[in-house]
Amino acid sequence: MVKVNAIDLFCGVGGLTRGLLDAGVNVLAGVDLDATCQFAYEINNHIPFIKEDITQLTGNSINKIYPKDGIKALVGCAPCQPFSKHTQKDKNRNKKSKWGLLYQFKRLIEEVNPTIVSMENVPDLMKQHIFNEFVYSLSELGYHVNSYNVHCPQYGIPQSRNRLVLLASKLAPIEIMEPTYSKGNFVTTIDAIGHLNKLNAGDVDLSDPLHRCASFTPITLKRIRQSKPGGTWRDWDEELILNCHKKSSGRTYGSVYGRMEWGKPSPTMTTQFFNYGTGRFGHPEQDRALSLREGAILQTFPESYNFLDPEREFSIGVIGRHIGNAVPVKLGEVIGLSIKKHLREYENGKKK
Repeated sequence: MVKVNAIDLFCGVGGLTRGLLDAGVNVLAGVDLDATCQFAYEINNHIPFIKEDITQLTGNSINKIYPKDGIKALVGCAPCQPFSKHTQKDKNRNKKSKWGLLYQFKRLIEEVNPTIVSMENVPDLMKQHIFNEFVYSLSELGYHVNSYNVHCPQYGIPQSRNRLVLLASKLAPIEIMEPTYSKGNFVTTIDAIGHLNKLNAGDVDLSDPLHRCASFTPITLKRIRQSKPGGTWRDWDEELILNCHKKSSGRTYGSVYGRMEWGKPSPTMTTQFFNYGTGRFGHPEQDRALSLREGAILQTFPESYNFLDPEREFSIGVIGRHIGNAVPVKLGEVIGLSIKKHLREYENGKKK
């Protein structure tokens, strides 16, 4: 089969790139403006990281990277904050610079003219006019376009996360591969992280410096000790409940300060998954929040993936953002396998 050569826009620390590589796609380079991602991207994937503002990037410069033979693929995940549920109530979100990054992706597709395009994002993007415009423009350029609301556990990803996956091809209609898991055999939290060494809040595992977690104040420690897996802060004694949760506006936020459940996939990993107070990110049985390594594993990064740049001062917030913003590696692999399946079917159809 002809080789697929891909360039990963908005690559971050390489979740999508790693998954594509695992699927057998030849990734040529990753592009991102955030220089703090370069170490993890390059040391784990052995692929050049191009620190570049997408708005300044040209199709001509990208085309110089592709070899003359093979199928050109352009993939990426434009930052999704403007389209996430957390910002849907923000009336000024149209003014945010990140809103325009999808237009930049479209511009580069027009200039590069790849055979295959893939984009991963939040499902709520599908409800936006900008997405319909994006799909229409691809159709006008001659692409067959399909988009999917992917339930990640159906592909072996141990978190209850839904993601938009768009696939487009100039050759023929392209589809995502069939799910490989069903509700009865989803990969669970205990399957993914149950083997890791135990930690107390604030500890670091000496055998793995990424297996570290945030420290707790005494009152937070009391709160998590009263938290039940899958429960809420309503399980606490009255004196431990925060004032904001006693108000009518805060009573609906039941998942914050919650514990995960061993027997289910985890909640969606966000950029704050290491913070017990921002979601159901309490460990199922240990009195602490998730460690950075646990978050990375739930994002299906290999357990050996190195995020710690020795040239930079360690920051749990920066590493947490890197992990939470990443495309789950296994979802990247699904995208890569879907592209390769599409090309095999197209080649077989031509031979008939």
